[in-house]
Amino acid sequence: MSKKIVVIPGDGIGAEITAAAAQILKKTARKYDLELEFDTHHAGGAAIDLYGVPLPDSTVEAARQADAVLLGAVGGPKWDQVAPDIRPEKAILGLRKALGLYANLRPVRVPASLAEYSPLKPEIVSDIDVLIVRELTGGIYFGEKCEATLCDGVEKAWDVEIYSVPEVSRIVALACQAARQRRGKLVSVDKANVLASSRLWRRTANLVAQEYSDVALSHMYVDNCAMQLALAPKNFDVIVTSNLFGDILSDEAAVLGGSIGMMPSASLGDGTGLFEPIHGSAPDIAGQGIANPIGTILSAAMLLRHSLGEESAAAGIEQAVDQVLAKGYRTADLYRSGLIRTTTAEMAQLIEQHI
Repeated sequence: MSKKIVVIPGDGIGAEITAAAAQILKKTARKYDLELEFDTHHAGGAAIDLYGVPLPDSTVEAARQADAVLLGAVGGPKWDQVAPDIRPEKAILGLRKALGLYANLRPVRVPASLAEYSPLKPEIVSDIDVLIVRELTGGIYFGEKCEATLCDGVEKAWDVEIYSVPEVSRIVALACQAARQRRGKLVSVDKANVLASSRLWRRTANLVAQEYSDVALSHMYVDNCAMQLALAPKNFDVIVTSNLFGDILSDEAAVLGGSIGMMPSASLGDGTGLFEPIHGSAPDIAGQGIANPIGTILSAAMLLRHSLGEESAAAGIEQAVDQVLAKGYRTADLYRSGLIRTTTAEMAQLIEQHI
């Protein structure tokens, strides 16, 4: 049966990198005997220009009906002056809400060929393979908040961290399922020594983990986890944590590889999965053919793995990327003397040839 992929190029370099990823998906489909159908829709600044809103109803409906969504990037200075309620970034939040996406998966892999780009010593980061699972729709970002109020003549503001047992249960269960497909090690990150919400998180994680006897669950305070990601990242397999802590830790971990252009992500939940690189739209280099498409290509591999259940096809893309990098091919963001500089299109062609 044919699987439908909605492609949302977005803004800036979005069109270039999603075209590269679609090219790789088509080659992969031919090799692994998959039937993929592609349908392009607009969101972000491009949709504002065409429809006056960042997320048209037609894009939302197409995404709901699809088997997966591949997104480029949204935003740019062109739309800095639009009204706050129609900023391009609203498209991302709108898609997450419309599709019921509550989990963000961010893998951090550093092949030996890229270890020298890391700010850490090569021996610390070479061949690390960590998956961070971040809860996406709860916690302090969505709790009660007050911008400013006077209490005894002193101005105060607050944000409330709230989690329920069902919210924690579903994200921990998803992380357990991911861990059992990897090395079977799961670290739940919280601040249970001082936060009531974290104590509920830890209790619930322990209960859920009882249903996954093949997964070894441990706990770590967020401050220690942040330190250990810099000192000994190879000790981690899967990390699961709250919205706030996951936001911070996943950005820290993204630095380990030395280039944000290499990092993919997946947002999963009750509906269609959304797959995108973590970098922005880079409008300063749009149209120049020098953007790094690998983050988007690896997002396409995640699409095959998590939405279509095609593990062999996903691994085939990841192996092809590693092989091309091992041969010294680099886009502008990673180029150094003695290596082989490529354009966006050339990098996609090389990866395609290695699948």
